[in-house]
Amino acid sequence: MLILNIFNICLGIIFLLCYLYQVIYIFIAYAKKPPVLPEADPHKIAVIIAARNESAVIHNLLESLSKQDYPKDFYDIFLVADNCTDNTADIARDHGAIVYERFNDKEKGKGYAVDYLIKSIWRDYGEIYEAFIVFDADNVVNHNYLTEMNKTFSLGYDVVTSYRNASNYGASWRAAGQGMYFLRDSRVLNLARMRIGSNTFVAGTGFLFSHKIAKEYGGWPFHCLTEDGEFTMHNAVHGTKCGYCNSAMFYDEQAVKVKDSWNQQLRWCKGGLQIFKKYLPQLIKGIFSKRIISCFDMTMCLTPAYVLSMTAVAVNTISFIILIALGNNPVQLLVSMGWMLAFAYLGLVMFSFAVTVSEWKHLRARAGKKILYIFTFPLFIFTFIPAAFVALFKKVEWKEIHHGGDEASAKNNT
Repeated sequence: MLILNIFNICLGIIFLLCYLYQVIYIFIAYAKKPPVLPEADPHKIAVIIAARNESAVIHNLLESLSKQDYPKDFYDIFLVADNCTDNTADIARDHGAIVYERFNDKEKGKGYAVDYLIKSIWRDYGEIYEAFIVFDADNVVNHNYLTEMNKTFSLGYDVVTSYRNASNYGASWRAAGQGMYFLRDSRVLNLARMRIGSNTFVAGTGFLFSHKIAKEYGGWPFHCLTEDGEFTMHNAVHGTKCGYCNSAMFYDEQAVKVKDSWNQQLRWCKGGLQIFKKYLPQLIKGIFSKRIISCFDMTMCLTPAYVLSMTAVAVNTISFIILIALGNNPVQLLVSMGWMLAFAYLGLVMFSFAVTVSEWKHLRARAGKKILYIFTFPLFIFTFIPAAFVALFKKVEWKEIHHGGDEASAKNNT
């Protein structure tokens, strides 16, 4: 029992050492206000959307894009209706988008759809766009989104991420947990990363990448289950200049149903394993180069939490079974495990507290729920543990996530 206690303490110390730098990021992010960006000449931008059966929500995104204060001659909206069986394509055309329909049962996933759309644009319109901005169909953007992203792009960044908020933050603790996860990643981690010259993490939607790197990469060659993470790691090991725009805000709808949330977590965990296998050696090599900060940061995002969590679960579960079989008191073991979980819980509460207080006015929920969700955020993170375990053994494929559209938006403040 003593050995197990020492093991859990050591594991907790290792976890702390791995992620202490993210606590430092909090102070870097909030040390001063994000800068007011200088005005910039507009660049020609292609907004690209990959959508599969998104008729319930796509009109919200397209309407918000049509109301941008960015010069109309300097952006076009493209949508790929990817293996759709509904009228997503028709709705998009009615809202002025340029639509391509893709039917391919063998190459499934957003990565393939984005690659198809980029290459279709190059084929039909030439290389007239200086940058691409990616959105998911359930997103809604503020009226100045493109203008602000263009300002950061004009500073010389080849990749720019933005302020990601949840449109249905108040719908449930799961939606709030997922929303907090992305908000923390953008407002704290990515802002701090940009300030110290490190690579920002691209989280699936609401990001810009230049025509230059699209040509360098040959389109969008990222096709694992988490193509955004794959793109992020590729940028880190190749030294791509990545930035973050805090003044470009968009909202996306988080999963509310247990099944949808589970499927997302399972896909993210499996995708993380795919990226782990492909990029870990390159990231470790990069730690011992001039890209030490970026590669260390991305290695921490990719590896320790997964490995340490699985190790803790495996060792404590086996120990629990053995100790019970030997007639030991299970309460002592549960106390040992409880201390480790409590330590992790308090660390996550600290993060969620800092973000909630700072971004209070932007969170779409009642005051009571905002406070409650500070304490439920760690519970949401803990739900990744069983998903990570299952992902080790199960074949995982992309599955549609139900979006409620106007119905979900109506629940924001309830």
